[in-house]
Amino acid sequence: MLIPFPIVCFVGTLITDIVYSRNLDPGWATASHWLLGAGLVMAALAAATGLTDYLGDERLRRLGDALKHMLANVSAVVLELVNFVLRLKNDDFIASTGVWISAVVVLVLLYSGWKGGDLVYRHGVGVHDTSNL
Repeated sequence: MLIPFPIVCFVGTLITDIVYSRNLDPGWATASHWLLGAGLVMAALAAATGLTDYLGDERLRRLGDALKHMLANVSAVVLELVNFVLRLKNDDFIASTGVWISAVVVLVLLYSGWKGGDLVYRHGVGVHDTSNL
């Protein structure tokens, strides 16, 4: 239940970055900072639960899709952490490079979501099978 929060925050960051880049209103830069910060906090919580699942389930560790999903998420969070640090004292960074980092992260999240969908729908991860009851 934690995963929608960082996704929404990171997509929201891209949207506010685009709006800021178009009109340079500092309110949009502030919104980007808050969305990015909240997304990083929620991503840390989601990562803790995901890592617990990954390390606690032998079958899950054997799935290549699980590793790809995890690496994509880690990549997205590291990119957003760099994005956050570089824009802290420099709103101009948002319009030059920050918006591009945000766009790349959204693309990485699309890939990660695809792999997460494969885990659930192809491999049955997190699915309670009631057919044997």
